[in-house]
Amino acid sequence: MEKSMKMRTKVEGDVTTVKVLVSHPMETGTRKDEKTNELVPAHFIKEFKAEVEGKMVFKGNLGTGVSKNPYFAFKVNGATSGQMLKITWIDNLENSDTLEKAIK
Repeated sequence: MEKSMKMRTKVEGDVTTVKVLVSHPMETGTRKDEKTNELVPAHFIKEFKAEVEGKMVFKGNLGTGVSKNPYFAFKVNGATSGQMLKITWIDNLENSDTLEKAIK
């Protein structure tokens, strides 16, 4: 699978700002296809989480109310430059993707 995420980090003192852009259709299951007039099946990220060196620092349970190609931004206290940050998402069709990078 082609990587679906882009991530940036910025360390300022004891706080690391994490910004993640995910490419995902985030279909609600209520939209109709313009050509067939059939409902487009629901396809959305149901779980998004971040770990620093294996320790969970952020977790979100999502639903259909999140827009296409969601953008996440959050701050982590105590993470330092060089530590590994792992981002994972899982969708309602049990597809998933993981991105792991060193904090800069």
